[in-house]
Amino acid sequence: MNFNDIFKSSFLENVTSVSVLDMAVTLILGFAIGLFIFLVYKKTYQGVMYSSSFGVTLVALTMITGMVILAVTSNVVLSLGMVGALSIVRFRTAIKEPLDIAFLFWSIAAGIVLAAGMIPLAVIGSVVIGLILLVFVNKKTYSNPYIVVIRCADRGAEENATQFLKVNCDRCVVKSKSVQKGAIELNLEIRLKNDDTGFVNMLSEMQGVDSAVLVSYNGDYMG
Repeated sequence: MNFNDIFKSSFLENVTSVSVLDMAVTLILGFAIGLFIFLVYKKTYQGVMYSSSFGVTLVALTMITGMVILAVTSNVVLSLGMVGALSIVRFRTAIKEPLDIAFLFWSIAAGIVLAAGMIPLAVIGSVVIGLILLVFVNKKTYSNPYIVVIRCADRGAEENATQFLKVNCDRCVVKSKSVQKGAIELNLEIRLKNDDTGFVNMLSEMQGVDSAVLVSYNGDYMG
């Protein structure tokens, strides 16, 4: 009995099933494409809290996917076992930004295509996708909405404050109104004509207006 007989499967044969050149090309190009995806993600991120670990995950995910697909394409039996093993994996991390899902699929798809030997498709496709994201995500086709919280003393002050906002803003819509004895609180969504927020100071100094607060609103909305 020799060393090969100890392993009843083709374990030793799988050691050389993937060439060193294929591994090197896949991992190096996977790192380069993953780094490009990370840079595009960093340039197009528009969320509240930027996570650098997610960007590093995109680089690692491209390389890991390429490594897995390279192993799967070299052995049919291994591919079936890989499908069964990965089917029981569950991830509980919540994706806060919808665009992050696109970057995750981009990293996975780049790793798959690269390991399948379609290098031009992986490189050119990633460049085209990156340019499209840079153009469309960074292009502002709308003005950022703001919420103004006004606390008024009476009905007259409420009408004056609302009319003032309609004149100084592109859009003014009442979102909520709370009335108490001797006080009226309004929440209005507005769109600024420019980046000047000095009108809030003037609003707070109006007769009957007790306070005025301007808050940036980054939720989902229809422009």
